[in-house]
Amino acid sequence: MNKKKKKKKYTNLSSVQLIVLFYFTAVLVSTSLLSLPIAHKPGVEWTFIDALFTAVSAISVTGLTVVPTSETFNVFGIFILMFVLQFGGIGIMTLGTFIWLMFGKKIGLKERQLIMTDQNRSTISGLVRLMKQILVIILTIEAVGAIILSVYFMKFYDTWQEAFLQGLFASVSATTNAGFDITGSSLVPFAHDYFVQFINMVLLILGAIGFPVLIEVREFLKHKGKYRYKFSLYTLLTTSTFFLLIVFGTIAIYLLEFKHYFANKSWHESFFYSLFQSVTTRNGGLATMDVSEFSTPTLLVICFLMFIGASPSSVGGGIRTTTFAIMALSIFNFAKGEQSIKIFRREIDKEDIHKSFVVITTAILICSFSVVLLTYIEPSLTLIEIAFEVSSAFGTTGLTLGITPELSSGGKLVITFLMFIGRIGIFSFLFMIRIKSEKAAYHYPKERVIIG
Repeated sequence: MNKKKKKKKYTNLSSVQLIVLFYFTAVLVSTSLLSLPIAHKPGVEWTFIDALFTAVSAISVTGLTVVPTSETFNVFGIFILMFVLQFGGIGIMTLGTFIWLMFGKKIGLKERQLIMTDQNRSTISGLVRLMKQILVIILTIEAVGAIILSVYFMKFYDTWQEAFLQGLFASVSATTNAGFDITGSSLVPFAHDYFVQFINMVLLILGAIGFPVLIEVREFLKHKGKYRYKFSLYTLLTTSTFFLLIVFGTIAIYLLEFKHYFANKSWHESFFYSLFQSVTTRNGGLATMDVSEFSTPTLLVICFLMFIGASPSSVGGGIRTTTFAIMALSIFNFAKGEQSIKIFRREIDKEDIHKSFVVITTAILICSFSVVLLTYIEPSLTLIEIAFEVSSAFGTTGLTLGITPELSSGGKLVITFLMFIGRIGIFSFLFMIRIKSEKAAYHYPKERVIIG
């Protein structure tokens, strides 16, 4: 009888609640795996809070760490960490679908609803095929990146095994936009190696631009010349916004640091520093320099970019590019007196406009409350340090001004919560606490109120 009740309670959970439950379970499993003594180097001190923080950071592919990765994990631990990064980056339902298919499990309606929720899709048609395509594309990108970087790293390391491990981890970390590194100093050793930076930027962009974009580009290349391929509004909107933000970030960082950090640097050094930081702030978390050396205006720009984050249905967090684009277009069109948003010869649904403002408002409230709470918990930290850490955690970026290891247990839990919300998304967070809605039996008379 109890088993039947439990089963009924489980099946009554919404797809969003189940996805959150799965991710929470994945965090617990990852915490256990990363806490295994055989995964650590001798003499490593490891607390439960450190393990939980690292697990959430890995599942959410953020990259914020309270312990140095290179000094904590041995080779076995590094492979465990790579598995967790893969799990978090591709998505729990993508790998879940692959496992189900391997064991011959039929993908039913409930499973398709879970996939739809995890990938932010509006329909359940073609979802299994979508999961297969995502898995193949991401693994292919990682494999190519690993081969290129491993071969290149052979001139820096004594053995091919070490070069391979560095190349493989770097490729997985960059493609999943995780921000973890096993060099001990991110990409700072390659600050003047533009080839390594270029490969990492390509991997970061491919991971953050959105799985549907990669699939549509593949279809375009596959059918090029046969007929005129029509890209979806999502692909056109998120891609244009994604690259416009990279250009904006590069120019803003360059101009703001022209007489500061870049004062004694050549034009190509300044350009690559600006470009790489603009790309990595969108979700990557890798760094070619100590970002704490930037001026306060530049750090605020980076906070803005981290808050926006990557594209929907990607490895990234934040409010996402389409949300920001729709908000900006809504304000612009409202100022012009237009009632709808028309772009790329299509019109954006009013429900999507409403959702965008809900996401942005909720995100601002969560991040603002977190800043206030951390200011109280961590009185020794400055406001810009806290705001930067909060933006980085919510955007699952992983950049830091160096305060992460100094956080108290309470501060670590706040950042852990933000990383988890950044991974599952604002809508999943809201739907998780939503009470089952019922159709209203009646309505009151409508009345206009003064706004603004």
